[in-house]
Order: sequence, then C-alpha cells, then structure tokens
Amino acid sequence: MEVVAKELSRNMKSVGKHRRQVAASIRRYASLPDDKTIHGRQYHQGAVAVKENLPPVSVTSWISDIVANTTFDNLSDVTISRSKRMMLDTLGVGILGAKTEISEIVSKCVASGAFDSVHDDKLVKSSLWGVSGKKASPAIAAYINGVNVHAMDFDDTWFPATHPSGPVLPAIIALAETMTGSLEPTTQDLLVAYNVGIEVQGLLLRCSEIAKEIPQRFHPPAVVGVMGSAAASARLLGLGPKKSRHALAIAASFAGAPMANAGTTTKPLHSGKAARFGLEAALLADYGLEGNSDILDMASGYGAFYDDYNPEEFLINHSGRTEFVLHDQDVAIKRYPAHLGMHWAIDASLGARNKVFPFDEQIHPDQIDSIDILAPKSKYINRPLPSSEHEARHSFQFNVCTALLDGHVTSDSYRSSHRLRPQLVNLLKKAEISTPSDNLATFKDMYIEVRIVLKDGTQAISRCDTPYGHWRNPLSQKDLEGKFLTNTSSLHLTKQSEFINQIRNMDKRNRSSNFLSLFH
Repeated sequence: MEVVAKELSRNMKSVGKHRRQVAASIRRYASLPDDKTIHGRQYHQGAVAVKENLPPVSVTSWISDIVANTTFDNLSDVTISRSKRMMLDTLGVGILGAKTEISEIVSKCVASGAFDSVHDDKLVKSSLWGVSGKKASPAIAAYINGVNVHAMDFDDTWFPATHPSGPVLPAIIALAETMTGSLEPTTQDLLVAYNVGIEVQGLLLRCSEIAKEIPQRFHPPAVVGVMGSAAASARLLGLGPKKSRHALAIAASFAGAPMANAGTTTKPLHSGKAARFGLEAALLADYGLEGNSDILDMASGYGAFYDDYNPEEFLINHSGRTEFVLHDQDVAIKRYPAHLGMHWAIDASLGARNKVFPFDEQIHPDQIDSIDILAPKSKYINRPLPSSEHEARHSFQFNVCTALLDGHVTSDSYRSSHRLRPQLVNLLKKAEISTPSDNLATFKDMYIEVRIVLKDGTQAISRCDTPYGHWRNPLSQKDLEGKFLTNTSSLHLTKQSEFINQIRNMDKRNRSSNFLSLFH
C-alpha cells in the first residue's frame, strides 16, 4: 500500500506540474498583441488570442490554442534548427519514394482516371443524387451521396447497430455509371454487389459482443461500412479472391470515426467517407496495391475496433452459414428522421398522449405537471436541451416532448423554428429520464416507457417495445413507397414511379443504364 501511495503521489505531482505548464502556455498565448497584425503577418481577428474568457483547461483546448495562436516568437533556436533538418530530410525521402513500387501503383491508378474515370480521353463522371445535371468524379459522387443518405439520420438501421446502405449503394452506383460498353453491369449485377456489401457488414458485426450494444466508441458505418463498400465495389469490378482480400485490407486503413461526433453535422460524413474510401480501396487493389492479407484475423487489424474480437471463434460460429445475414435479420426502415432509438420514444409518447388528449387537440405545457421517461442508458442520446437540429435527432427528451406537444413528428420538427418554441422549451424542463437495469441498450432488447402526469392529477403511461418500422414490425410496402414518394417530391411523378419500378425489377438481368439514367 505504501508503494502504491508513493506512486500516486508522484503521479499527482506530475499532473500538477503539467497543469502549471498548460496554464503558463495559455497565459503566454493570451499576451499576444491585441491588434490584427502580429510581426508583419495579417491575422483574422477571430484567430488572435484574447486575454479573457479562456476555455477550460483541457487537452483539446490546449492543442487547439497552439494550432491557432503559435507565432515565430514561440519557437526556440533549437526548435527552428531541428525542424529545418526534418523538413529537408522529408523532402529527400519523398523524392526518393516517388520511385518505389507503391508510388508507381498509386500514381498509375490516379493517372489512369480510376478516381476520375477518364475513358477514351473523355472525363466520365457520376451523378449527384437529387441534383439534376450535377456530376462529380465517382469517388466524390459516392462521398457526397453517402453523406446525403445519412444527413437527416433517416436511413436504414440494422442489428447489430449500423446504417448498412449508406456506405454501399452510393459506391456501386457511382462505379456503375463509369462501366460502359462491354463492362456495363446488369441490374442483377448491381443487386448482387449491393448484397455482398451488406453481407460483409452483417458478418463483421457478429464478431463481437460489444458490437451488439448501442455504440459507445466508434460509429459503425465508418468501421463496417467502409468494409462493405470495398466488398461491394470489388464484387462489381469482378475482382478475384486475392484482390478482394487486399481491397478489404486497404479499406481497414480508412476505417474508424468516433461516436463523439454523433449529434453533429460531422456524423453524416462517416457514411460518405465509408462509401468513398471503400470504392477507392477496391480500385487501388485492382491496380495492384496490397495490404495485410490477414487483416481480419489480427488484433492489430480489424480487431483494433473491438476489445473482445476473437477471429477463431467468429470463424467457427459463422463460416458455416447457408444464408445471407439479411435473410435472417431484417433492417429497420425509419418513419422519422432521427436516431432509431427515438422511434421507441415517439411511439410511446403518442400512446400516452392519446390516452388523455383527443388526437387533433393542441396541448399547452401548463397542462402537464411532469414527464418521466424510462430509457436505456446511453450518454449520446440523453440530451435534455438539444442546441441544434442534429442534437435534437439524438435526444430522447426532445422527441418525447415534441410528440406530446404536437401529436406528430416530421422533418420540420427539428428545424430551429420548431425546436426553439417557448412551449417546447418549457415542456423539456419537465422531462426526466431514468434508466432501469432491465432496459438494455440494444435495438433488439430496449424499450421506452413514457409517464405523464397532468396538473389535475390525471396520469397516462405508455410503453413501446417495438416501434413501427422496426424489423419485428416492418413498414408495409405501401408505407415504404409512401415514404419514398414523400422524400422525392421534388421529382416528377413519372420519374418517381420509374424509380419504384426499376427497383422492383432489380433482380432481372436488365441493362443498368436504364436505371442509372434516372439519376441524370
């Protein structure tokens, strides 16, 4: 115990010293001149440090201060000398590296137009969905379309948790648009490639018990999604086993994004980058770039994302499957543009509301005394007072109170004009969350119970175990097509109908160009 105490004492002294250094560093940056010109360089006023209202001391604020405020005066003679040596060395090894095989492969892939799809000296580009006449290179089109798919958190959700389609479909459509003449795939080819991408994600999500929980560390589309995109693209390109293995290895080096960005405008980028980099990984593999051939069998490979990753057990449990994962596990197709967990919250709230208020009656916050929400424990979807549209899409409290107040939830519900209404803000202050131990944080086992107490003592309780749209209670085909028609209302009805018809017949060996022309 004495040894431990001494070690703790040394650690605390070290922490104290570090904090004093950080504080001194911040004071130094705070002492910069107040004018916009510092030692001959013109700075934007917002980039100049000020002496007051400094953010709390943390690693992030410390590093960001260094990034924003360092000037030449902050560099010592030793630092200047060493950094110049490093720069010279880096230029040398970079020039030498241009002669390596790796550089030759990457340069050849880019110069050939694989990323921009130059074909017969003509730049071939892929469509940006929903923007008539707008095109981009295949990789960038996959990226933008992938971002757009997840922009409102309105895309499908699977179990274990991920959004499987956003990383895959934009990639294969962008790629297919470049495959003309004898290379043109059929709609059946697209369907197969899509399912390969979905399957790879479904299998990889079954490698871990951690993956079955609501994500805490990594956002799954950025982990399994990029692998699915690479797999689907490799399948569409017709890569063999060896190149497909390398496509997955390359994709693994593009994988990962932190859950800390959930509820921000950055989160949709995860789906976009997965689509883009999975596509690029397949193209690079096709041109001969190689990765670790055992990427899915190593703790330092794919196992880096899951602490309990056990490739041997995973292989034993799942390599004998006779059906695709999608065959046994359906997806959830959302009714509301919000995190899937919010669907339980909305349905439970509407159930409670309907017990004490007529369906079409507008209620006033003063009528409600308290709102109790029983939910699974999950930090990133427990947001009492969301400050943005995207935080609101990840807030149990917001979605419960919006459903109670309005009797419905739509895309407009998350806009500032709705989110900042005084009535809603007042109602949010009455909402309290508790997390019973039996309420597991998985889309398979969770439930939401909403209890409202009115000022006159009237109580209403409603519990949702399975919202409409969940894989246990899937949307009808009519409601699914209704969602599509609503979401694509900017298109002419003829084109909307043709999209529906083409998807219905995707399993036929029709020319894909007829389907792809609908994006133009």
